[in-house]
Amino acid sequence: MKILVPIKPVPNPDEKVKIKGDGSGIVLDNIKMVVNPFCEIAVEEALRIREKLTGEVVVVTVGPKESEQQVRTALAMGADRAVLVEAGTDLDLSGGGEGSAKVVADEKAEIVLMGKQSVDDDNNQVGQILAAVLGWPQATFASKVEFAADNKKANVTREVDGGLETIEVALPAVVTVDLRLNEPRYASLPGS
Repeated sequence: MKILVPIKPVPNPDEKVKIKGDGSGIVLDNIKMVVNPFCEIAVEEALRIREKLTGEVVVVTVGPKESEQQVRTALAMGADRAVLVEAGTDLDLSGGGEGSAKVVADEKAEIVLMGKQSVDDDNNQVGQILAAVLGWPQATFASKVEFAADNKKANVTREVDGGLETIEVALPAVVTVDLRLNEPRYASLPGS
């Protein structure tokens, strides 16, 4: 199974950030960027699925060349390959979704696992935009993902206001993951 995992670099939550003078965003000078925590959970789930079903985990990010460091982190976690689509730092939500959609189509992914939102802008929209652009079904806020025996459908348990619900989606599909899905592994060091 080919699993594509979009990741987003975000400012390290432990660093103090400053707001731009015009209020249009944050000053990124001298700020360490990390992989969005929800994206790390998506990478971890992709790795677990690959371990059970075999296949390939491909990480993709749309952003500036400096995003290579976050891509390396995902590769160190165990992803098989990565694709960096170079774009500016002022990319809007639809640009991120459309850039990822091109890679998904080129890679012929069978499922896209991605964080439900990023911790910097907290929008929770790119997964839905990506599913719409691709014309694929989607399942959001996944806390458990299981596959049918033929790998043509997935049962996704998701968190809703009243508790949990399980929905079935035909593959290929976009699944956004929630915090309770797993605990991401640490990136391995070279030679360990």
